[in-house]
Amino acid sequence: MKKCFFDAIRAGTKVTTIRRWKTKRVKPGSRAFCPGLGWLAVKSVEPVELNHLSEQDAQADGFETLAGMLGALEAIYPETSTDGKTWFRVKFKLSR
Repeated sequence: MKKCFFDAIRAGTKVTTIRRWKTKRVKPGSRAFCPGLGWLAVKSVEPVELNHLSEQDAQADGFETLAGMLGALEAIYPETSTDGKTWFRVKFKLSR
């Protein structure tokens, strides 16, 4: 997770993240450690199509708008047409 999202994760307003993986890298019910933040409890992991995401999905991911989220994803993952990977939405909560 990027440090700019730590406050939103701590506040519980960022509860999802979109990742690009060949296969699922975390499982529901597991925990993932985020340096500088702590443990995250993984609630669900599901493949998604970016063109099916909504403004509400973007807000759950800590963005003000869907366009902002899509722009950030494009910057982070510039070679999506040739990387052979899938988009996944990971729902989580900070584990206290």
